[in-house]
Amino acid sequence: MNEVFLLLGSNLGNRRRTLSEAIGLLQEAGSLISFSSVYQTAAWGKQDQPDFLNQIIVLETALSAQDLLKKILEIEVKLGRVRNNKWAERTIDIDILYFNQDIIVSDQLKIPHPQIQFRRFTLIPLHEIVPDFKHPVLNITSAQMLERCQDKLEVRKADKFEL
Repeated sequence: MNEVFLLLGSNLGNRRRTLSEAIGLLQEAGSLISFSSVYQTAAWGKQDQPDFLNQIIVLETALSAQDLLKKILEIEVKLGRVRNNKWAERTIDIDILYFNQDIIVSDQLKIPHPQIQFRRFTLIPLHEIVPDFKHPVLNITSAQMLERCQDKLEVRKADKFEL
């Protein structure tokens, strides 16, 4: 079985419901092992858009990284994701952060995700659930990456009543 860390994000529609639906659909590909709190953050990259809700889940799956990516893309389409511009608004975005301790580089897939260490909205929930997990390329922990991260974007736990 493979242990996979996924970052889920949504900034259109009922964001919390969309995250929940995405988790339900991802469980068709494996078992949910762990999950972070939900965090609200301003958009990163293209800032003139609604705030995101983000959450990290850990999934155990028998799927290969490539097959999981196919499943993720299907789920994103099912939940209304439209790919227009890079960093545009979206109902759902699901990124593979880690796949075991594997290093995968292809045209379609880069694991570990190449932006982990630069994004507080990824590092804060990652630190919440696995502060001692070591990045297989950088060879530093989630806690160390968060400590060194220069991103100043505010990341706060989302109130359970926020949509």
